[in-house]
Amino acid sequence: MTSQLIPLNQSKIAVIGLGYVGLPLAVELAKQYPTVGYDISPKRIDGLEKGHDVTLEVEDGDLQVSLVKSSMELEEKRLGFLPSNAISTISTCNIYIVTVPTPINEHKTPDLRPLIAASTMLGKVLKKGDVVIYESTTYPGCTEEDCVPVLERESGLKFNQDFYCGYSPERINPGDKINTLTKIKKVTSGSTFEVADYVNELYASIIKAGTYKASSIKVAEASKAIENAQRDVNISFVNELALIFDRLGIDTNEVLEAAGTKWNFLKYKPGLVGGHCIGVDPYYLAHKAEQVGYHPAVILSGRRVNDNMGMFVANKVVKLMIQKGKTIKGSKSLILGFTFKENCPDIRNTRVIDIYKELGQFGLEVDVYDPWASIEEVKSEYNLTLIAKEKLQKYDSIILAVGHKEFCDMDLEKIKANGNTVLYDTKAFYAKQLVDGRL
Repeated sequence: MTSQLIPLNQSKIAVIGLGYVGLPLAVELAKQYPTVGYDISPKRIDGLEKGHDVTLEVEDGDLQVSLVKSSMELEEKRLGFLPSNAISTISTCNIYIVTVPTPINEHKTPDLRPLIAASTMLGKVLKKGDVVIYESTTYPGCTEEDCVPVLERESGLKFNQDFYCGYSPERINPGDKINTLTKIKKVTSGSTFEVADYVNELYASIIKAGTYKASSIKVAEASKAIENAQRDVNISFVNELALIFDRLGIDTNEVLEAAGTKWNFLKYKPGLVGGHCIGVDPYYLAHKAEQVGYHPAVILSGRRVNDNMGMFVANKVVKLMIQKGKTIKGSKSLILGFTFKENCPDIRNTRVIDIYKELGQFGLEVDVYDPWASIEEVKSEYNLTLIAKEKLQKYDSIILAVGHKEFCDMDLEKIKANGNTVLYDTKAFYAKQLVDGRL
């Protein structure tokens, strides 16, 4: 029986994981419900308590307005946002929303450790009538086959009798200030019909664009997986076209402009495919497909093409340098941009690192400049030290890897070694006549 569900107007919510997905969700929920934001990083909690979001997904003013200072204040106000890394602060909640990362490992297979760790922790505080909603992107079946058994084991409670689950895939687009959380339609689902309605009602209370209630948790999980796999395959197609047209001496962007005059042509652009979703999620779907005996040829071939684009860019730059009479070993190269997309500090799964490593293999001395990325985070995650703008030198090759707005007005002539410096553009960011090559 699910009659033991606590009414939404009496609920207290915990959001587990305060990254690009969790924080905007927690702040929005906090406008209507008492909301605890839990994260294992003391540094993250300290920054949020001071009213600043380093991911820049939530404006400082919006964050500061929602903040409360203690559990007591949260209970008294019955709304607001309390960031915490103490498990005790979430023990009195009845709705738990999990927004932890779901990366891949070095073998390009799902790494469920953050998801299992979050489920293990929640199992220790789970009570009768509680609902656990997962937003982390994964493969169909993960919630019920991988997470629920952990919740049952740790809590001693029985699924769909004592506690319940839901799944509502995140659709956050980092750096996008137009298509924000409340403006994107939300897919919802629940482990019973009543719980599905309950979860849907929760999200409908904050999502202005509306919700779509899926028929099952597996359907909701699958919908998220194919959203990003579809985009990945489409980008891999134009990336493959770029490889072909490069050999034919044709400008790919000019071909796309011409083809784009047809009303039903989809104008995807070639480029590096990184980030927390498009470059990762297809591997989750492929993993599940192979578990049931199907080899997903299209999905994996698209991944291979996209994963090799950084190597292609580096090799192209080296060829252009040779054509201009440059000595390769010991030459200085500058990469502009390191984040996975423009005007955003997100460095997760950035494929710019592939260009950097490949150029290094050729013996080039490579600097990377990015005004958006955290120097400390890049050093910690990639063992790479970003260069400060004032330390820029004279370079034999310059690669525009990310189209940050700051690069529009940057005087590249001042950092070119000479008139033979190669300028390569991976984003068709600069005018064609200004560059030696572009993707």
